[in-house]
Amino acid sequence: MRTQVFLTLLALVFLSAPASAQASRASSEQAVLSPGDSVRIVVWRKPEFSGDFVVAPNGTITHPLFRSVQVGGLPFATAEANVRKFLSRFEENPEFVMEPLIRVAISGEVDRPQVFALRPETTIAEAVARAGGATELGARNRVRVVRLNPTGQQEQLIVNLTDPTAGYGRIPVRSGDQIIVDRRKSFARDILLPTLGVIGSIASLGLLIDRISRP
Repeated sequence: MRTQVFLTLLALVFLSAPASAQASRASSEQAVLSPGDSVRIVVWRKPEFSGDFVVAPNGTITHPLFRSVQVGGLPFATAEANVRKFLSRFEENPEFVMEPLIRVAISGEVDRPQVFALRPETTIAEAVARAGGATELGARNRVRVVRLNPTGQQEQLIVNLTDPTAGYGRIPVRSGDQIIVDRRKSFARDILLPTLGVIGSIASLGLLIDRISRP
C-alpha cells in the first residue's frame, strides 16, 4: 500500500511540474557520467545505500556496496537500470531516485573558486553564480569556458554574461568544463603604470650613462 502511494505521489509531482522542470529531467536522462563525476542515489528506507558517490576511473561507483555497478560512460538511463538491477538483489521492487552530478571547475575572479558537482542542466551563468559570482575585478563580459569537443579536442568559448540576449550564458555545462572569469582590464593598472615604469627605467639608465660619461 505504501509503495503504491509513494509511486502515485511521484507521478503526480512529475505530471504537475512545469515544462522547464520536465526539460531538466530530460537533460539529466541524456547525461553521460565520466570518472570524477558523482551520482546521487536516494533509496527508500535504506539510508545505507543513499548518498553522493564519485564515479571511479573504471566507471563504477566508489562505494563498498556499489563498487560492482557500472555507471560511467553509459547513457544515464542505462546506468540507472544497472543500479536498479543491483538493488533488486535486496528488494523485489526497489524504490529509489538517482541523479547525475557532473564535475565543473570554476576559477579566476570569482568569490569561491573550486570544483563543483552540478546538475547537467546547470547553465554557465548559473555555474558562475554557484561560485559566488564574479568579483569587482571580474570581467563578466569575458568568461572563458575550456571544454572537450565531441572529437576529444580542447576548445574555448568566450561567454558574455552581461548580454542576456547573447544566449551563450544559457549553454549547459559539460563534464570536465573549466570556467575562468578573467580579470577586467584597467587602463591605469595594465597600461599606464607599466609604461611609467619603463619610462622611469629609461630615465634612470640615462642618468647612469651620463654619470659614467662625465670626466
